[in-house]
Amino acid sequence: MSSQTKPRILFRRQEIAAAVKKLAAEISRDYQGKSPLLLGILKGSFVFMADLIRLLDFPVEVEFVRLSSYGRGTESSGKIKVVQGLRSQVRSRDVLVVEDIVDTGLTVAFLLDYLQKKKPASLKLCVLTDKPSRRQVPVTIDYLGFTVPDKFLVGYGLDCDEKFRNLPDICVLD
Repeated sequence: MSSQTKPRILFRRQEIAAAVKKLAAEISRDYQGKSPLLLGILKGSFVFMADLIRLLDFPVEVEFVRLSSYGRGTESSGKIKVVQGLRSQVRSRDVLVVEDIVDTGLTVAFLLDYLQKKKPASLKLCVLTDKPSRRQVPVTIDYLGFTVPDKFLVGYGLDCDEKFRNLPDICVLD
């Protein structure tokens, strides 16, 4: 897939904004009176997470981890490694993992298992896009924006070899 490929819009920025607003309302309702740790998975989730936290009406702490399973290309290697680990205390905290996309499920399942061992008070997952057709391990998504087809997505933080993250829409690379 070359970087000359023209992305085709799947979800326009207005649709994304509406989905993020809906997710923020659900999360605000469920976390009222709490101050959870929102844990973004870098690099893809940073755009989504920035928009999401600005719509939350309660105190949050923000943290990021960086995991890698792709290397350079469009196919997951299946081997997950922690590139940047957790710095915040998780034990007895309400933790909400924020992710841009769940594909095979391997990366997010790895992280949820890692976090569960640290004994949080609660652990939930908020995902902007879910690609269930590619799932290799089961993943429970508590807050979901969109279910997407088995296509390679870019834009709104999603990339192809570090390109296209800055697109304001979620697009398909054919």
